[in-house]
Amino acid sequence: MHFKIPSFTSSVVGIVVVVAATVQVASSAPLGTRQTIDDATVLNYALTLEHIENAFYSGALAKFDAQAFLQAGLPSDARGRFEQIAAHEKAHVDFLTSALGNKATKACVYDLNLNIYAVIPWHETNIISAPLLPGYFAARDPYTDVNSFVALSKLFEGVGVSAYTGAAQLITNKAYLTAAASVLSTEARHASWVASAIGKVNPWSGPLDVPLSLNEVFSLVAPSIVSCPSTNPALPVKAFPALTLNKVAPGKKMSVHHDHHHGHATQKDASGSTFIAFLSGLDTTFVPIEDGHIVVPEWLRGQVYAVATSSATEASDATILAGPAVLQFDFGADGELIE
Repeated sequence: MHFKIPSFTSSVVGIVVVVAATVQVASSAPLGTRQTIDDATVLNYALTLEHIENAFYSGALAKFDAQAFLQAGLPSDARGRFEQIAAHEKAHVDFLTSALGNKATKACVYDLNLNIYAVIPWHETNIISAPLLPGYFAARDPYTDVNSFVALSKLFEGVGVSAYTGAAQLITNKAYLTAAASVLSTEARHASWVASAIGKVNPWSGPLDVPLSLNEVFSLVAPSIVSCPSTNPALPVKAFPALTLNKVAPGKKMSVHHDHHHGHATQKDASGSTFIAFLSGLDTTFVPIEDGHIVVPEWLRGQVYAVATSSATEASDATILAGPAVLQFDFGADGELIE
């Protein structure tokens, strides 16, 4: 990769994601008042995600040889393409590390079996729970077999696209913004190829992708991070509590559970009600939780995110109570859900 962006000087503070008892945050202030996020923070946030993807692909390819991919029923060129994706993720790590210099966050120890779920079609779903990556999945080791790896790859890439899309608004330097856009477009190609060429489902969710906030993405990836070098500086975010959705299907009634007592919401609806906000493209649809249940909008398609909120009009760090959960509603060329 030959595109050059300026390196950061020693005065810039980097970040890293850490979880559980070892989690480090830059401040204990409420989410809405935490320190300003600068360009270095955004690039280190991106590097944190790239480290996870790099570890995920290198681990899978070390375990599954070409014969394993063929035995899984995948095309003969599938493993070669995944090798190229792995090389891209490694290049992204090297690229961002070079740009950040000695302030670049280092790789952590990862457990990709922790709260990672393997694919079950939407119409067979019983439980959706977050934090996790593939939100509509049942517990399963992503390295159990090639198909589990492929399913998680699709979700990783989709979340990566939403992460870069959401972070773009925080970047002020045009060179850094161009660099991030260059990575984003490649991640989107990865997601489309895995879904369409390998998964034989929709290569996109619609005309627009979902932008996720730093805190929303952190809530999704944090469970996979076990520990990090002590020299890594802290990330100014917090994870939201888990959101559990039972028997999810478009147009169907489902039950909802979340631990709202540990949420970070600072804004509440005047009625005191809570809602599930479905994030699809740039649209957000709010559905009130009534007696622990909601009806899922029947028009939802593709990769959708769900969060519990204290507001009927806003899904932000100030109103989110739990989530996000990642929902996948695959559809065919006719636009109809694949059952």
